[in-house]
Amino acid sequence: MCDPVTMAVVSVASGALQYKQAKAQAKANYARQKRQNELARKNAVQRYASEQLRIRQSLKKSAEEDLKGTLKARRVRAEFTAGASDAGIAMSGSTNALLANYYRTEGNFRNAINNNMQMNVSQFERNLEAIQFGQESQSTYETPPNSALLFASSALNTANSYFSMTSGMENAGLKTPSQKRNYSTGGRVYNPPK
Repeated sequence: MCDPVTMAVVSVASGALQYKQAKAQAKANYARQKRQNELARKNAVQRYASEQLRIRQSLKKSAEEDLKGTLKARRVRAEFTAGASDAGIAMSGSTNALLANYYRTEGNFRNAINNNMQMNVSQFERNLEAIQFGQESQSTYETPPNSALLFASSALNTANSYFSMTSGMENAGLKTPSQKRNYSTGGRVYNPPK
């Protein structure tokens, strides 16, 4: 069997190495968590910007369509009323009904554009909520390294190794280091002079 002092030194050295490795691993894990959260944040920002650009383009297109429809309706009504006045025709019930039909068609067209735009805005809001949820699901909880806890864990592992070694020696019928010390002093605890 190895010398108990050598075993203790090896056990302490092993514990110190385990502590150093655990601390390095905890730091690397913390850095990885920070990188993951930063990537999730950047991804969400890009998706927000893309979604906002899309809704702005949709709003602009909708406004252009609304303007085109309004201008077309005004042009048709102007031609209709100008043609009737040039001909010296008074506006009768049927011509007023035809003019009212132009207004109704224009109103339906504008209403359809507004309804479509409201649906687009609602979808835009749901997309923003999904982006936020996606960022939250991609983010991780950050756990900074706890040196005190790692040191305590390594110390307990070292003590456990030492006690396992002494227990194994006792089970094998060998004397443990403390039994050897007590045997050499005759069972008395040795107190060196000061």
